[in-house]
Amino acid sequence: MIRKRLLKSYYESRLLNQFNIDSYNKFISDKMQEVIDETNSVLPDILPPGVRDFEIRFGKVWVEKPYIMESDGTRKEINPIEARLRDVTYQAPILLEMYYVKNGTESEKQSIHIGDIPVMVKSDICNLHGLSKEELVDKKEDPEDPGGYFIINGTERVVVIIEDLAPNRFYVERKTSGRYEEVCKVFSEDARLRIPHSVQKDKSGLITVNFTRMKRIPFTLLMKALGITEDKQIVKLVQPTERMMSELYINFYETSTINNQKDALIKLGKKLSGGKRDDIKIEKATRMIDRYLFPHIGGGEDYRLKKAAYLAKMVKKLLKLSYGLIEEDDKDHYSNKRLRLCGDMMESLFRYSFRILASDMKYNFERLVKRGKLPGLQAITRKKLLTSRIKSSLATGEWVGGRHGVSQHLKRNNFVDTISHLKRVVSSLSAARENFEARDLHPTQWGKLCASETPEGQNVGLRKTLAITCEISTDVGEEENDKIMKIIKDLGVKGVGFK
Repeated sequence: MIRKRLLKSYYESRLLNQFNIDSYNKFISDKMQEVIDETNSVLPDILPPGVRDFEIRFGKVWVEKPYIMESDGTRKEINPIEARLRDVTYQAPILLEMYYVKNGTESEKQSIHIGDIPVMVKSDICNLHGLSKEELVDKKEDPEDPGGYFIINGTERVVVIIEDLAPNRFYVERKTSGRYEEVCKVFSEDARLRIPHSVQKDKSGLITVNFTRMKRIPFTLLMKALGITEDKQIVKLVQPTERMMSELYINFYETSTINNQKDALIKLGKKLSGGKRDDIKIEKATRMIDRYLFPHIGGGEDYRLKKAAYLAKMVKKLLKLSYGLIEEDDKDHYSNKRLRLCGDMMESLFRYSFRILASDMKYNFERLVKRGKLPGLQAITRKKLLTSRIKSSLATGEWVGGRHGVSQHLKRNNFVDTISHLKRVVSSLSAARENFEARDLHPTQWGKLCASETPEGQNVGLRKTLAITCEISTDVGEEENDKIMKIIKDLGVKGVGFK
């Protein structure tokens, strides 16, 4: 009896796909602004006569309520039912605060319409948000509709949940064939980059690193390029056991002639640029390790010591696997998985589309300046460019990063089928590969995924559905992060350094 009351209370207080709606709301309220702040401004290369420096800066961004522009020019509020019947997109305008900075003087800020974004039904910016069942019926809407989908050209489209390996966490595994016996891998990911890294040990004991265009770089060379130039400092970071020291001696021998960071950077740069000058080699190597090595840690000189410590941890875990002190990681364990919700997918799409819009604004500004004009901000902003790219991805399912089938036509055979589709989880693994273990039911999926609802045939185990009462946690905020860091420091954990 108590169980029935609890379930009834749960169903009455939350929508069954509330996590996806919350994810979209977070994208609109916070993530869009973060994307704008990443670009921050546009710097034209061609300036008007008499102007020393010129910049187009971006400020606050916000989204208004959905509306439709009628043929006679009138602006009218639109609801989802009307968008379905009229075969139009249920979308809302994006407004961005923009202004010029000319010769150090700021112009008056303007609210520029940069494009339209499809609105998720029942989200905070939806015209149905907060309405009672009676009010929904008055607007000819289904009061039991779960929301959590988009209406693109009159068609209901849902952004499926993508299952992927947890980024910024390294995994070790043994290889049964090839030159490497053990490998430690990590997908280093920040807001803009997602770069695979691997640290591997061959049969001779030599440990090398791969990332972007850098292949088979001795890990001791990379440590010295990061500023850890003494062997004893490398040993202090790795913290090997006595048995592991024999493996490290082989690696120290490989870079025994390199005694300073400059020589390490020159040798690293030689692998990138061949026989050019030493200063160019150093510049290229520095840019490579600052920008593309473990981008989730940070970029710039201040983060090199942290990157060296992270690499040392990867090497130690690799050695522990090699000596049988630990087992290889289970990639199918659900603690090693992350689910990318609608808000995450929309963020990556908006980031890509906005960068194209910023480049187009620069081109339009320079084109008009060549004609002797100082164009207005709205004149150089082609709002259809941003709108069409976002709409096209949602209409076709073709997403940033070469993903396919991210957006799907919402199934409406019955209510249960609709809920199932809104809670669908799609693995990033290809159905063409065997991946037998990935297709099996894993014990850690209990209570998170439905044990039986997966299609038969080649997609079995790769197309799953969340359990009916499954909740998905999201990233902690700054306040929660500060509390966690304080607890860690109170436990005696110290920062990276040599004291």
